[in-house]
Amino acid sequence: MTLRFGVFDHIEPVPGQRLDQIYRERLVQIERLDRAGFYAYHLAEHHTPAIHSLAPSQNVFLGSVAQRTTRMRFGPCVYVLPLHHPLRLIEEISMLDNLSDGRLEIGVGRGGVMEAYFWGQEADPETNYARYLETLAIIREGLSHDQLTYTGRFHTFENLPMYLRPIQKPYPPMWYMRNPVTAAMERMHTIIVGSIDGLAVAVPRYRAAWEEHQGVGALTVQGDEPMIGLVVHLVVADTDEDAMRIARPAWEKYRWNLAAPRRLEAEKRGLTQFMQTKDGSFGFVGERPKGLPTRELRRDIDAELERFDQVKQGSHPNRLGGVALAGTPRAVLEYMEEYVATGANYFVCSFQWGDISHENAMRSIALFASEVMPRYATASSATRA
Repeated sequence: MTLRFGVFDHIEPVPGQRLDQIYRERLVQIERLDRAGFYAYHLAEHHTPAIHSLAPSQNVFLGSVAQRTTRMRFGPCVYVLPLHHPLRLIEEISMLDNLSDGRLEIGVGRGGVMEAYFWGQEADPETNYARYLETLAIIREGLSHDQLTYTGRFHTFENLPMYLRPIQKPYPPMWYMRNPVTAAMERMHTIIVGSIDGLAVAVPRYRAAWEEHQGVGALTVQGDEPMIGLVVHLVVADTDEDAMRIARPAWEKYRWNLAAPRRLEAEKRGLTQFMQTKDGSFGFVGERPKGLPTRELRRDIDAELERFDQVKQGSHPNRLGGVALAGTPRAVLEYMEEYVATGANYFVCSFQWGDISHENAMRSIALFASEVMPRYATASSATRA
C-alpha cells in the first residue's frame, strides 16, 4: 500500500509576533516541506470571530505557496462553499492551478451556520447545505466545460464563457473533511479529524462506501487511488521530555484558540441559537442538515476536546488528547505502525499549532523528514505521474 505524507494547517496566531512575520516564517516552513517530499499542504478556512486561522482568504496565501514550491501540491481544506460566489472560485481555482503548473487540490465543505450568520446569510442548516450543494455543482460544471449553463435556487447562468480553465482535467482533485461516507459518495479523497481509533473505524467505512457508490477498484475522476488520512498534531524532538515540554502548553493554547473566541462572541451577543443544540450540548456548530450520512456525534468543540483528553492516557505517554503526538522519532515510528495498520494511505501532519514557535516547528519537520519519512520512501513522492 502506498503511504503519502501531507500537512494540514490553520496558521494560528503566535504570541508576540506580527502577522507579516507569521506569514514569512510559514512560507519558510512550506519551502522545507517541498524539499522534503511532502505530497500536499492543506490550508483551512475560518473567519472572524474565530481567531485560530490567519489565512481567511486561502487563495491569497496559496498564490505565494505556488511560487515558493516546485513539487508539493497544495490547496484549501476546505473552501467553505456557502461563503463563496461560484464564479469567483472557478476563476481563482483556474489561476492557482495554472500558476502552479497543475498542483492544486480542492477541499470543499459547508462550514458552520455561525459563520453564515456573521456573513449576513441565512443561518439555518438546510439553506446553508443547499448553498453548499449548488456551489459545488456549479464549480464542477464550470471548471470542466467551455461554457457554463446552470439554473438553481441561488444562481442562474446561461452559456457563460469559461475563459479561465485549470490545467488538470476535468478539474483538480477534490477532498471532503470529517465525513468519510460523504467523501466516498462524492468520489473525493478525505481527511478526518479525531483519534487513531476513529481512523480505524473511518477507513473501512470509506472503502465500503466507495465500492458501493463508485464501484470496486474505481479511481477518482482524475484517475488516482482514493486517499484517506487523519490529522496528527506533532511535536518531534530529540527526547520525549523535550517534546512533551513543548506540546503540553501548546495543546492548551490550541484548545483555547479553537473553541473559546467564537463561544465568547456568541455569549456576548446572546446568540442562543449557537449556544445550545437540540441534544442539550452547548457550542457554536449548530444543527446538521437532515438526511446526511451519519458520523460520530460531534457536540460542541469543547466537549469534543474534553473527550479527546480522555483517550489512551497513561498507556500512551506520548499522546495528548488522542490527537496530538509528542516524542522522539522512535516514538513517532511506533505510532506509524499502528497508523498503517488501520489501512489509511495518507498521513497528515500538523507541525505548528497552539503556541509552538517557528523554530520548534522547523525542528519537528527536520526530524520527521530525516528519521520517519525515509522508512516509507516509496510513498513520499510529491509529484503526479
